[in-house]
Amino acid sequence: MKRLLEAELIYGRLLDISEPHLIARYNKALEGLGLKPTALDHFSIDMTGFSPEIADELGDRDYLDPNRVNRRFIILTPAQADLPVVHTSFSNTAALMHEFFNANSRAINAVTIKDALYGEIEDSVSVVEDIDDLLSINEVRFRVLSAEDMLGKATELRELVDRLKKVPTAWADDAMLNRMVELAKMTGDIRQNVLVPNELVFRHEAFWANHFGGVYVFLDEKTTTVICDPSVPGFRRSRPWQVSYIAINDHARIYEFLARTNRLQLPQASWVQESGLFQHRADMIIRGLINDTDPTADLMNADRIWLQTWIHRNAALVSRDGTYPFLQEMARTIAATGTITMAEVPPEHRFLLVRAAPMHTDQWLVNRLISQLVPRDFVSRFVFDKQGFYDAYERYSEKFREYVVATLTSTYLKDKAAFRHKLYGLKEE
Repeated sequence: MKRLLEAELIYGRLLDISEPHLIARYNKALEGLGLKPTALDHFSIDMTGFSPEIADELGDRDYLDPNRVNRRFIILTPAQADLPVVHTSFSNTAALMHEFFNANSRAINAVTIKDALYGEIEDSVSVVEDIDDLLSINEVRFRVLSAEDMLGKATELRELVDRLKKVPTAWADDAMLNRMVELAKMTGDIRQNVLVPNELVFRHEAFWANHFGGVYVFLDEKTTTVICDPSVPGFRRSRPWQVSYIAINDHARIYEFLARTNRLQLPQASWVQESGLFQHRADMIIRGLINDTDPTADLMNADRIWLQTWIHRNAALVSRDGTYPFLQEMARTIAATGTITMAEVPPEHRFLLVRAAPMHTDQWLVNRLISQLVPRDFVSRFVFDKQGFYDAYERYSEKFREYVVATLTSTYLKDKAAFRHKLYGLKEE
């Protein structure tokens, strides 16, 4: 993973924490969560406050994710709202955190001047033992505490102010007035500073969970659709009257579901040729085949002539695999007719030709699923399913790792938003 770290392809864009007062607040939050404080004098954090360095120090990558449900968080600064989430068990953790930051920005800005917020994203489940546990999560509640008890002090001050207004004799209570002055010195003017987050409950929308090897849950008006390995506990047994189950290796049914619910953008010349998606995936496939046959091959310097020569010399292998000539044929078809009749395409090849409907709310989740079903496209896997990418990366040869890192650095990392827009049609605010 050293090469990924150096290229900022893992734990990239995190926030460095080295100021003693922030480290002290982080430690108080850790202690509040029942964890050992860090001895590090600098570390980095993501949006949730997760630190890879502290995870290594504690020997626990799930120190903020016990039982991989009811995710914990530590907020030191409003700047965390712009950071990625680099370690999570649910694909929508980042979305929930964004909602919390946006809904409570005034309180977060005010509290983090002098304090840190921490707590849990609570739901109705404490341990995930089967699919029904995942399906039980309809909404989450943020349970919020503060390291220096700023929230408690603000609440106490507000109660004393209310008493001062309502109880005629309260003005004669010197002890109460002194306590109010003491609290105000710490909290500031609570009439101006909103110190207590007031929007704490959020819907738990469609998501992927990393339990049981990965479970996709899609929500529609009257039905829920679960896509995962059929061996997962509860498959086809949990809520069969409400839930439709599809095996992760059933390409035909997955395609039918995503197309029927308008979650896919089917191939049309208007976007296919502009995006270059077919050529991108064909290139990924050929280079993957080269690595399979010769893990020491130098793909860094493989130009088009070298690749064509390799394809001619290995025509039988390329034909037997079938995906490269299939994509070449589909590119010719789309250029000639402007469209492709998907019913005539073998189910196992359909996901090579599609991407998530860019305007659908589940676009990121669908692209994640597609990237899992098209595993040779390591670029898409990195963009939408980083954990799946990192698992695959561990199995790559050293030469192929070198090529993968160079490719991601020279393409995706140069301008992420532009790259996602061109290849996947995603428009980001």
